[in-house]
Amino acid sequence: MSKMKRRLLLILLLAAICRTKAQTMKHSEIANPLLCDTAGAACGMPGKQSATDAAVTRDKPVKILYFTDPICSSCWGIEPQLRRLKLAYGGSFDIEYRMGGLLPSWDVYNSGGISKPSDVAAHWDEVSGHYDMPIDGDVWLEDPLPSSYPPSIAFKAAQLQDEEKALLFLRRIREMVFMEKKNITRPEHLKQAAIETGLDAEVLVADMHGKAKKAFEDDLDLARQLGVRGFPTVFISGDDNSQLKLYGAQPYSRYEQAVVLMAQGVKAAPPGAPQDLFRQFRTLNTREFIELSGMYREDAIRLLEELEGEGSIRRQISKNGPLWIRKD
Repeated sequence: MSKMKRRLLLILLLAAICRTKAQTMKHSEIANPLLCDTAGAACGMPGKQSATDAAVTRDKPVKILYFTDPICSSCWGIEPQLRRLKLAYGGSFDIEYRMGGLLPSWDVYNSGGISKPSDVAAHWDEVSGHYDMPIDGDVWLEDPLPSSYPPSIAFKAAQLQDEEKALLFLRRIREMVFMEKKNITRPEHLKQAAIETGLDAEVLVADMHGKAKKAFEDDLDLARQLGVRGFPTVFISGDDNSQLKLYGAQPYSRYEQAVVLMAQGVKAAPPGAPQDLFRQFRTLNTREFIELSGMYREDAIRLLEELEGEGSIRRQISKNGPLWIRKD
């Protein structure tokens, strides 16, 4: 791809992103971080911060720097897009996961229509329908979380042990809080998630009080430096130091366009058979299976039920949709 053509594509993509951002600009000042704006498609942080360029190293043509939080419902909302992106273009990019610190405590965030945990319950149920992702807001009524810091620090502790297992750990604690109504600030749930994903639970808890806490503080510092004000925030960088910033939940096509542009026209890997998706992922909810398989909803559900009947997967029921789990 010529430099002129690549530059033109970058301008067009930036223009498309700016149009989306302009349409939702009035929603950018979110008073409470847990009130994830469905129009702006993001969980926001109040206060203004300065922005600088990210200094990142890369082994692959594209580097993705992803600021997220374990209890960010908009981040849960883009799981289908990110999983599809990894399947199609995973050989061309690495994702660096950083924690942003969505909810320090309720003493800090006590305005904007949400002044207590129970106010979040109905909102999460609404967001569930918006993203077509299973989210059960009743955790905020039954066992509310006082902060998102403990699970964020736990993820940093998991990263100290093993990067790949840490991503499985993050996925697991998100399933716990969004679908199983588990308060993932509680040590017993964090230990359970660590054991289930092959981590040393005792080391993880010990690191949460030491090295992992410092690593989390470094993530917060980097977020401030880069002007991150809400989640998800994704920086996509190319080898020539060009960079795109995608804020809030975006359709799959936005992420794909950015990666293809930064990787200079890389082609997507050919899709496999839908039933083979469970070889790649141990768990998928219905929305994810539809996104990754490209099937119509009715056909996707029919196939999932057939796989369940064959005994290769099982169904875990939750309030706003099931989780389909591979039988190992």
